[in-house]
Amino acid sequence: MHHIVSDGWSIGVFFNELASLYGAFLTGKPSPLVALPIQYADYAAWQRKWLEGEVLENQLAYWRRQLADAPPGLELPADHSRPAIQTFRGQRQTMTLPREVSEELNVLSRDERVTLFMTLLAAFKVLLHRYTGETDLLVGSPIANRKHVETEKLIGFFVNTLVLRTRLSPSLTFRELLNQVKETALAAYAHQDVPFEKLVEELQPVRNLSHAPLFQVVFALQNMPLPALELNELNLNVIEVESTTAKFDLVLFVVEKDNELACTFEYNHDLFEPTTIARMMGHFQTLLTSIVANPTKRVSELSLLTEKEQEQLVVKWNDTQARYPKDASFSQLFEQQAAGAPHELAVVYQDAQLTYGELNRRANQLAHYLRKRGVGPESLIGICLERSVEMIVGILGTLKAGAAYVPLDPAYPPQRLSFMLEDARVPVLLTQERLRDRLPALAAEVVSLDVDWDEIARESDENPGVAVNGQHPAYVIYTSGSTGTPKGVMVKQGSLVNLCYGLKEFFADAQVRNTALITSISFDISVNQIFPTLVFGRTLHVIANEVKYDPEAFLGYLGEREIDLFDCVPSYLNSVLRETGETVGVALRGRPSVSEGVKYILVGGEKVERGLLEKVFARWEEAALVNIYGLTEITDINTLSVICKSDLNEVITIGRPLQNTRVYITDEHNNLQPVGVSGELCVTGDGVSRGYLNRPGLTAEKFVPVPWEDGAVMCRTGDVARWLENGRIELLGRRDQQVKIRGYRIEVGEIEVMLESHPAVKEAVVVMREDVPGDKRLVAYLASAADGVLSAELPGFLKEKLPEYMVPSAFVILDQLPHLPNGKINRNSLPAPETIGSESLAAYVPPQNELEQTLAGIWQDVLQTSQVGVYDNFFSDLGGNSLMLIQVVGRLREALGRDILMIEMFQFPTIHSFAQHLASMKSEKTSIDETNNQTLHRREVMQQRRQIKQQRRTMTAEQGANG
Repeated sequence: MHHIVSDGWSIGVFFNELASLYGAFLTGKPSPLVALPIQYADYAAWQRKWLEGEVLENQLAYWRRQLADAPPGLELPADHSRPAIQTFRGQRQTMTLPREVSEELNVLSRDERVTLFMTLLAAFKVLLHRYTGETDLLVGSPIANRKHVETEKLIGFFVNTLVLRTRLSPSLTFRELLNQVKETALAAYAHQDVPFEKLVEELQPVRNLSHAPLFQVVFALQNMPLPALELNELNLNVIEVESTTAKFDLVLFVVEKDNELACTFEYNHDLFEPTTIARMMGHFQTLLTSIVANPTKRVSELSLLTEKEQEQLVVKWNDTQARYPKDASFSQLFEQQAAGAPHELAVVYQDAQLTYGELNRRANQLAHYLRKRGVGPESLIGICLERSVEMIVGILGTLKAGAAYVPLDPAYPPQRLSFMLEDARVPVLLTQERLRDRLPALAAEVVSLDVDWDEIARESDENPGVAVNGQHPAYVIYTSGSTGTPKGVMVKQGSLVNLCYGLKEFFADAQVRNTALITSISFDISVNQIFPTLVFGRTLHVIANEVKYDPEAFLGYLGEREIDLFDCVPSYLNSVLRETGETVGVALRGRPSVSEGVKYILVGGEKVERGLLEKVFARWEEAALVNIYGLTEITDINTLSVICKSDLNEVITIGRPLQNTRVYITDEHNNLQPVGVSGELCVTGDGVSRGYLNRPGLTAEKFVPVPWEDGAVMCRTGDVARWLENGRIELLGRRDQQVKIRGYRIEVGEIEVMLESHPAVKEAVVVMREDVPGDKRLVAYLASAADGVLSAELPGFLKEKLPEYMVPSAFVILDQLPHLPNGKINRNSLPAPETIGSESLAAYVPPQNELEQTLAGIWQDVLQTSQVGVYDNFFSDLGGNSLMLIQVVGRLREALGRDILMIEMFQFPTIHSFAQHLASMKSEKTSIDETNNQTLHRREVMQQRRQIKQQRRTMTAEQGANG
């Protein structure tokens, strides 16, 4: 019998009385039952009278303190999004713990002077914590509530529900956590008399039709054995009835019988699949086994995964080892390609182009020129060049000299360029003469590849043959910094070569000849296009800015030049296809063939939406979209996923690891997360960079040892992801406040530091908002330190210090920024920019029409208040409850003459929204009535026409018969 909340005590009383009465009546004896001292109605009357005044206030005061600032909900990692309205579709799964585990749990409980309920509840909360990462956990639990001797043999529903809150710290040992749970439970028992409905009415939590208030997870233990079901001459058996409902997201029923524990998980099928719950049950058993083995372990150290699961996550899904020339540098591989096909076209920019032989010779000349200036391995060479073939020459010449290049976008503000040059301490800066005036004063030697080329061209065009190994840096790309300053990432030669060969293997079956370089070389996506293209003999098309920013021109270029592959961020591709008015609806044909047109489109840096997929495949029927994931810190590409037609209705993933790359998803304590449970995405393997230039502390923080790999280091990306059952990875978002706008990774802290350097700004916070789906933008919220600060002057102030993509699109001036009790800014309370200055919905707004006046009058009568505004929420603002709602619904049905459902009131809890709902329903009904009338009229006309035709046929037949 698993329906614990149906009051197992009453069931036991019922069966005891049934057995006594049956035996007596069978033998003709009178009832052996003694008269009860009270009836349930007596108890109810006593409870109502007792639970008032000071007693009630003392009970409520405890719960107010206990549940103050409680989190609104617990979001377990689900397979499906939570529906707007809970359907209560449920399923159950049951497992029986091994007898030895059950016995050891009882021993542990006795040793720690706690009940078995407390031990199992503490373990269950550890499971919830490890699944969600949350430390403030609210779990509901039914309690028999029979504290008086007079109620022990009374049949009736005494059960109440308690809210058991635990503030869990991962550093606690399980024994310490158990003691905390014990204290919480005992305090709750002492204040168990407040009915749960009264508690909800008092606390007024935000009501939501998608889940239950206060808690969404329940735990119950049934350890009171049912009496033996033995009646004379009758054999009785308990029959389990299949349950298809679930009142909560998750309920764990534990039944203790014959020294064994049977655990039943009841779950909301709208959220969870059976396989997910089966895994959860296995994790709970593993966790309990770990607890009884060593209760002094910290919560963060308790085992959750089985050995089989760990092997799958560590070995099977990361079996990516592949051969590549580890000892070769990129320059050597390029030189081999140039020697084998010197006349093949290597790079194109507008009307300029170079063959592999020409590109190799010019890069050699530059390399010798740089070598004479002391450039070699470990040197960093700045490259500030506009898009051109010279830009590619500059990169290759730097690598051939054994150095690493540092890309500097000419569009960056001087202050940012100055910082990067100073931080990298470049001895030489390659640029163009027309850009010299934009560059800050610096100690480095400046070489203009246009005006100085005659001198460079005097150098030898033979390969310089500089000895470079896989650990030497190939490039340093600066990314946005959370501390307010950019940070340079040093990527190794070996990592770059592994990337090239990994992409070659991935695209092994594709006949790719022409690739397009769209992004700036300061953006790490450029690495994916430049180096694999030049290593394997393709032609690199450097797209001019005037073509890039003209969607028609860009698409025209792709077709005219027969571009097979290009790489960009999703937002750019979406804007190109939207501006060119491409239609949607052409079927996706699966993996690409070798037909004409674009074959592969690589997108990364942002989430891929289904709408973009439809647009892509409407434009390029034979193409495949490759969703890539990676960070600059791990050589840009770590995982790839080819999205085909069969995937359109599936979860969009970032696929599986690239060759020689291993991906782990962990919690903050480096514990591997199970399949389906989110955690931080960590990457190790040959793509891991050398870390941050001149920032050993930050490098040590970001690049940490892999606990299960000797000597290996993994990069903690800060991205949140989870493994799916098919071994693919779903990317969920960011762990910190780092955001991505149009593919650019931005640390908002850097923008905030710059804003607060303005003399009129006291405090600043920058957030990414998506008030309109698909429209991501940065919004800055400011508290002024002086009168007269104007948001209009701030964009120009930031543009002098930050790249264009880091300048917020809106600036909101507030009297003060909202803060949480811990002093942190309450980001959830920041208003949308367009609502600033508008009338607050919390202010009183009177009814505007007859319908709203009718609704307001009914609400006022039921709520016993003199004033109700049209934007006041029935529950959260006015204190309404379910009982009052029943009265309102009845009054509305009578006043409006139509059926009103309670669920409608939950969906539209203000007079304004409810009136609009009623008006739309009336409009819809009128439209339906008109449609029905038109249909009826058409039917009548058709019937009349059929009758006329029938009369004509009859007349014709009669005329024929009369000859």
